[in-house]
Amino acid sequence: MDLRPDETVIYFGHPSWRSLKAFYLAGALIALVAGSLVWLIFSPFTGIVVFAAILGATILVGLVRRIFVKYTITSDRLVLERGFLSREIHQTRIDRVQNVNTSQSPVDRLFRVGRVDFDTAGSDGADLSFEGVDDPPQVAAAVDEAQRLHAERLVRPADGTGAQ
Repeated sequence: MDLRPDETVIYFGHPSWRSLKAFYLAGALIALVAGSLVWLIFSPFTGIVVFAAILGATILVGLVRRIFVKYTITSDRLVLERGFLSREIHQTRIDRVQNVNTSQSPVDRLFRVGRVDFDTAGSDGADLSFEGVDDPPQVAAAVDEAQRLHAERLVRPADGTGAQ
């Protein structure tokens, strides 16, 4: 992501590895069941290889899912970048953000992760969501800071001449 002149990064992150717990658990269970069946039907060595291959693939896919999602809050905008081979970029200006809502299920609270939804002017519902973030209240506070910095820049431009 290219920063514009006078734009500063306030928050940058990825989904937490803890947010993928259900994915990792399901992959480990599938690896265990498949490895056990192959162990019983063919041979113990083949069962171990199948277990290790499925578990390794699960870890690799989880890592890719985590690394190739980027959340950025700057003094001017919110940006969600997603993708490995193809790329999706969603962004909105910070002055359009009207509501910031955080949500955490009981399991999310246990793992200290959650979801932050951003509502923007002129739309219904959440327009942008940062899912699986560490410490959702910190992300909400970063948006408050970004809005404060943006408002200060509107009142006091970089050249120091006063209001625009």
